[in-house]
Amino acid sequence: MIRSILVSWLLLSAAGAAAVPDPAAHEQGRKIYNFRCYYCHGYSGNARTLASRFLTPPPRDFTRWRGATREAMIEAVTRGRPGTAMAGFANILSAGEIAQVVDFVRHEFILAKKENTRYHTAENGWPNHRRYRIAYPFALGEIPLDADPARLSDEQRRGRQLFLDTCITCHDRAHVNEEGPVWESHPVSYPRVNSVLDYRRVDAVSAASVYARHDIAPVLENPDARLKQGERLFQENCAFCHAADGTGKNWIGRFLEPHPRNLTDPAFMKDMTRQRLRRVIEDGLPGTSMPAWKSVLEKADIEALIHYIDRVFHPLRGAADVKAKID
Repeated sequence: MIRSILVSWLLLSAAGAAAVPDPAAHEQGRKIYNFRCYYCHGYSGNARTLASRFLTPPPRDFTRWRGATREAMIEAVTRGRPGTAMAGFANILSAGEIAQVVDFVRHEFILAKKENTRYHTAENGWPNHRRYRIAYPFALGEIPLDADPARLSDEQRRGRQLFLDTCITCHDRAHVNEEGPVWESHPVSYPRVNSVLDYRRVDAVSAASVYARHDIAPVLENPDARLKQGERLFQENCAFCHAADGTGKNWIGRFLEPHPRNLTDPAFMKDMTRQRLRRVIEDGLPGTSMPAWKSVLEKADIEALIHYIDRVFHPLRGAADVKAKID
């Protein structure tokens, strides 16, 4: 008993947060986190998000982490972390707000490991979410999607089908025993029912979300091998933020500040050169969610991405239809 109390006290001291945070400041931190941070780190800080499947390195799982001081976390939120998708919030949040969200994360997730806010609420367009409970084991990864159907109960088979019919759009493939072509990921950013800000707005194209149209990739006509390579790389790595159609007008893009660039916007793209775009892809953009890709993609991959953007979204200034030299 004494040992347990001592361990808890040491963890609390290491976290640099009060055992009982100021309620008003704590709830303000929650509000900031739920708007600014959840789409990567998850509503409960465990990074069990669709974004985590497409970001390298993945977002931090706060529930399994004790590796930084309060000051280091404030610095990371303020200035971002180069080489990752963690943007700096110095131009978005005040110093006091940054401290509030850091203290919230430290107490709520690192120490208390609380569930925090549920997403599937009536306010977010999910009345009586419990009616989908037979699909929960598949959404939570407790039962693999590729489990042998013969070994599942009737209820589990119905739950699996329900998950595949309605949940997989946002939850992706959840958990599978063996990766393979049938489970290849496609980054879809929109929920089937929109957020509270756009509640009950429905896209006539998809009957699901006003953002669905932007997760449809442009159709390529007579693509060469390099254009196909660029398409695959963009849709696997870039579409989650920039949208499959390059506009950045997807659900996740709405929450990022600054918003992901619209690669089809003539006003922005008219002065974009190959050299400038290559530099941004390789080194990222400090103060934004645009990470550096030079340690993730090969040079030939980056050139294929540039070729795809030039051909499909907007011509790059001075871009010639020649293969760029690879050093």
